[in-house]
Amino acid sequence: MNRPLRPLALGWAVLLPLAVAAALILLRDVLASTSTALVLVLVVVAVAVRGDRPAGLVAAVVAAAAFDFFLAAPYYTFAIRAASDIEAAVLLFAVGVAVTEVAQWARRELDRAGQREGYLDGVASAARLAGEGARDDDVIDMVRRMIGEVLDLDDCRFSAERPRQDRPQLRGDGGVVWRGREVDVDRDGLPTMDVVELPVRDGAGAFLLTASTRVRRPTLEQRRVAVTLANQVGVTGAVPPR
Repeated sequence: MNRPLRPLALGWAVLLPLAVAAALILLRDVLASTSTALVLVLVVVAVAVRGDRPAGLVAAVVAAAAFDFFLAAPYYTFAIRAASDIEAAVLLFAVGVAVTEVAQWARRELDRAGQREGYLDGVASAARLAGEGARDDDVIDMVRRMIGEVLDLDDCRFSAERPRQDRPQLRGDGGVVWRGREVDVDRDGLPTMDVVELPVRDGAGAFLLTASTRVRRPTLEQRRVAVTLANQVGVTGAVPPR
């Protein structure tokens, strides 16, 4: 998804509410203060949907301040006399913050849905490649690249040797075990001191996962996708002879 650069988004978050509030000066004798506040809420919604959380929060603050300055008597000061105007300004800020959080939640859910679709496409592509009789090396190379992308690794390579018990292992359920202990990947990330082995089905080789330059914390879903991809090699028999 294309998103504006943060400086640009923050610029719009400041300028757009100010511009709209200034334009509403022409209508403040016609529209009630609550109506002008609703118009500014729409501005905050537009910024929150197009920008990120900081931009949405800045827009909410600027919109509330602009309402106070331009549209609430006494005009062109930050003092408010009418209780209804105070209520409108507070609600404008509160609704702006709430809308920003909802917009960010919706964006995260959309991103997750796109990731899940990509994972399914990757698994289907690997299975289709193997089913079409592709060379074993081609299947393994494709799966290797996909695992590296899913887990955001420094390197991923295949070894036809049987997995070693002294190395961390990514199990079939998505958990990581090292030296008999469960690794809390969500908290500590993948082990960085050694490669992590991801065995293919029946233990006929393993993918060696390297995450040494920085801490990677792939989600349980991502780790399970990696396991499913690795199992495509075991299921299809696409394992080079030792």
